[in-house]
Parts: sequence; structure tokens; C-alpha cells
Amino acid sequence: MGIFDRLLSKLKRLFKKKRLRVGIYGPPNAGKTTLANRISKDWTGETVGLATEIPHETRKAVEKKEIVIKVGGSQVTFDIVDTPGIATKIDFHEFVEDYGLDEEEARRRAKEATEGVIEAIKWLDNVDGVLVVMDSARDPFNQVNITLIGNLEARKIPFIIVANKIDLKESSPATIKNAFPQHPVIPVSALTGYNMDSLYHAMVKYFS
Repeated sequence: MGIFDRLLSKLKRLFKKKRLRVGIYGPPNAGKTTLANRISKDWTGETVGLATEIPHETRKAVEKKEIVIKVGGSQVTFDIVDTPGIATKIDFHEFVEDYGLDEEEARRRAKEATEGVIEAIKWLDNVDGVLVVMDSARDPFNQVNITLIGNLEARKIPFIIVANKIDLKESSPATIKNAFPQHPVIPVSALTGYNMDSLYHAMVKYFS
């Protein structure tokens, strides 16, 4: 390593951000808010938002600041952003037919969910890394996952794929690993906390 390279490396360490902002992204009902709550509860004892079975429950981005994660002798402070679910189509009829909401409430939710997708995309300009949450009990080859990962690659934003819901009998994190072999995939259960230590190590490794 030459003098210039050593100087550049030293400057990078000196000006390294003290806090890193990490966005939690993925399709509706992949477990993003459950993951955000798990991370926050593990390190602060507090929750971030409400997680329900109704899709698009999170319709505005919620940021939880100063989550200090300590692993393997390292300590990194993260600001975690729980973003609305990314979807290519949001139909108010789904809220009426599948979840029993009245039409007025369903239309309002659909409108807010659409605005939430736009907000989530805008947040990509202000994050240092992304946790891409996928439901390991579902086929990962869908338009949302492929488009999202392509967007992150184009922007050169580091990301970790979180294969969530491995507590389910039908889960198959190996399918996600095979679908995206060039990217780190960490299987977890955000609901039970299983294997979260592996995710914390990966966050410190890839984002700091």
C-alpha cells in the first residue's frame, strides 16, 4: 500500500460516520415491522411500530434512532428506518374482501399505502445500508424483490437479505439463498428472535 492509499485509509477512519442509518425494506407482510421491533427491543427494550396480518399496516416510514449494537468486541450505533411495504399494485378491494374493512376505510388505506411506497423509495437517498426482508415461506422470485434488489445494486447501497419467518414449517431459506447467491442471506425468525445474533454480526460486518 502506497503513501496515498495509507493516508486515504486513515482519513476514512477519521471521518467514519458515528451513526449509520439502515432501512428495512421488502414487500407487505414479509415481517419488516416485526424485525424492526425485534432489533429495537433487543437493544433498547422499546418497540418501533404495530405489526398485524393486514398488509400495509405501516404506511409511513418510522425511524428509531441510536440503537447501539455490540457484537464481537465491536460497537456500532444504528438508526433503523421501518419503511412501508413495497408493492407494484395496491387495490382497495383487497382490504374489503380479505380483511373486512368498510369501503371508505379501505380506500383511505390504499391511498396512504401508495403514498408510503413513494416515501420508501425516497428514503433510499438517505440510508447507508438496507435489510431486504423476504418471507422464507413464499417464492422469492417476484417483481418486488427483483426490482428492489436491482435498484439497490444500481445505487451501490450495501444490503443484507433477511430470510424471515423460518419458524414456519413451510419455510425454505435455502430457496432464497439459491435465488440470490451473490448476496448475503441471513435466515431468522424476527418473531421468536431465532438466529438474530447472526444478523447483528452481519450488520456490523457489511454496514460499518
